[in-house]
Amino acid sequence: MAGILVIGEVQDGGISAVSGELLAAAGKLVDEGVSGGTSLAVMGDDLSAVTAAQAPGADRVIRMSDPALRDEGTGGYDAPVLAVAALNESISPDIILFAKTDFGAVAGPRLAFKLGVAVAQDCIDVALDSETGRVAVTRPVFGGNALGIYDFNGDGTQVATIRPGVFDPVEGEGSGTIEDFDVSNAVSGVRAVLVETVVQESEGVRLEDADVIISGGRGLGGPAPFEQLQELADLLGGAVGASRAACDAGWVDHSYQIGLTGKSVKPTVYLSFGISGASQHMAGLSGARNIVAINKDGDANIFKSARFGVIGDWEKVLPAFTATVRDLAG
Repeated sequence: MAGILVIGEVQDGGISAVSGELLAAAGKLVDEGVSGGTSLAVMGDDLSAVTAAQAPGADRVIRMSDPALRDEGTGGYDAPVLAVAALNESISPDIILFAKTDFGAVAGPRLAFKLGVAVAQDCIDVALDSETGRVAVTRPVFGGNALGIYDFNGDGTQVATIRPGVFDPVEGEGSGTIEDFDVSNAVSGVRAVLVETVVQESEGVRLEDADVIISGGRGLGGPAPFEQLQELADLLGGAVGASRAACDAGWVDHSYQIGLTGKSVKPTVYLSFGISGASQHMAGLSGARNIVAINKDGDANIFKSARFGVIGDWEKVLPAFTATVRDLAG
């Protein structure tokens, strides 16, 4: 069997949202002519709650259960790589898609190495090349300042990791079949075993999940204004983001960065203060529904993409806006 193999991830006992994004990427390739169907594979130590209904867009869901695969085998990822390699040998997909999560960013390249094929990392688009019949991927290059389109040479399996947030998850209920694939022999030789998982505690809404994002850039002039952005974000139930320039300056951690070399986000409202709107930053906002730009430079590039804009000094606009929101909130 050929087709597409999507390596899904499990969250709270079910298939994660990022897996739905991968199924959307696979669906795009199917619409463009990739044949053989789409299989979604998930792994863990207990997958009894995983159903085909959770995977719209998948022709079948393949469950790989084993104690060695608990939390996707967090640690060295030996077990997941061995499990997927065994599944690959069984169904022989043309394309294997991972999400560029902590798991996929490591497991994807390791699987490609084991299979002796190439891997395309951090892709923001996939397409079928009508001339070659192979996949063409789009990914950031030159530090995120440009985009490059790459083809896979040869005829081996094509492995790619897809940046979360660039595809909208497939909606509805799945109607595919569900199968269990025995990986006990494949993972029996695992040398790295998960001993303990330490979860880093964080407050507030995750940037990737936020419906409202308050973001700051170089125009803020330093780290202190980000405390004011956080105050507004708390009032709106949102999260704080930043441009690459603000992160590179050390004003906030790089986990706040939005753009080609940061995170892709899809908020309903994105408020930017002191951000010029460089192309690498705007690429991370392709899914934003409403961009509100505040910048004293009326020629700033971000105004071209903004639904609403305020040409003014953030030091005057932000306190007034925050006060108004506080009054409306009661």
